[in-house]
Amino acid sequence: MARDVGVFAISVAAEMTSLQVQNLRVYERRGLLDPDRTPGGTRLYSPDDIDRLHRIRELLAAGLNLAGIAAVLVLEEENARLRAEVERLEAR
Repeated sequence: MARDVGVFAISVAAEMTSLQVQNLRVYERRGLLDPDRTPGGTRLYSPDDIDRLHRIRELLAAGLNLAGIAAVLVLEEENARLRAEVERLEAR
C-alpha cells in the first residue's frame, strides 16, 4: 500500500489520532493537510496524513497555535527535502 493514498474515512482517522472530526476539517481548511477525495467528495486519509495528524497533535500539546504549526510543518518539509538533496549529492 502506498503511504500517500487515502484509505481511511474521517471518523477512522479521528479515532486513530485521538482528534475530533471537526478538528480534522479545521486543519484541512487551514491548509495543514489535504486528504484525498472520492468522486462524491468523501475525505480519505492516507497513512502519511495520519502521521501528519499525530505531528499536529504533538505540536498542539507543546502549546503552538495553528499558524505556528503551519510554519513548523513547512520548515520540517523543507529540512527533509534539503537532507535528501545532501544525501543525493554525497552519493555522487
